[in-house]
Amino acid sequence: MALPKLNVPTYELVVPSTDEKIKYRPFLVKEEKVLLMAMESGKTEDILQATKTIVDECTFNKMKLGSMPMFDVEYIFLQIRAKSVGEISKLRVLCQDDGETYANVEVDLNDVHVQVDDTHTNKIELTDEMGVIMQYPTIDSFTEEGIGDINPSNMIDVIASCIAQIYDKKGEEVYDSKDSTKKELVDFIEQMNTKQFADVQKFYDTMPSLKHTITVKNPKTKKESSMTLTGLNDFFG
Repeated sequence: MALPKLNVPTYELVVPSTDEKIKYRPFLVKEEKVLLMAMESGKTEDILQATKTIVDECTFNKMKLGSMPMFDVEYIFLQIRAKSVGEISKLRVLCQDDGETYANVEVDLNDVHVQVDDTHTNKIELTDEMGVIMQYPTIDSFTEEGIGDINPSNMIDVIASCIAQIYDKKGEEVYDSKDSTKKELVDFIEQMNTKQFADVQKFYDTMPSLKHTITVKNPKTKKESSMTLTGLNDFFG
């Protein structure tokens, strides 16, 4: 006799970048196992792949996850995790007042949202005649480039993977990044002066991201300080 099947609840969320409503369910034991194995390996590419697999398996809308902005995928995963394991995430964080004491804090995942900076733009003018149109990093671009997060050592590679177009007002031409090699894009970036490069970096500093500010009380000094959590790593360790 076949065993009965357990009913799995479904929920709905709104994708931050598109306002599209999608349905999702909690992850199951078999899917959680994939995530735990990836976390145990400690490899960024394994964790990213596990995140992508879980989001793909647990959503009912047909989405091209590989080309979605990373912050969308992170937000969807956060919602899935909240309904699967619990809406309270327990963290152990380093107190900022002394830089050595750790404190236990709890974060309600329902309070975590994708935040957008009012000054953010994906169109960056490098000169009066030339500029670039940027696109958001995707989970596939992070995986393909072997990038765990954006930092000074990989910034040029990240920028190269996120240039959508280069436009030239004088020649009235638009150069699509798909028609250029990665080396050509890197060479273009390396021609920038310090101010131009900083303007491009601002795109990443201000782009939408999972962000939440918490108050941490140092158990030793009793001092309270504010701490901003950003991205999945901060919310789950």
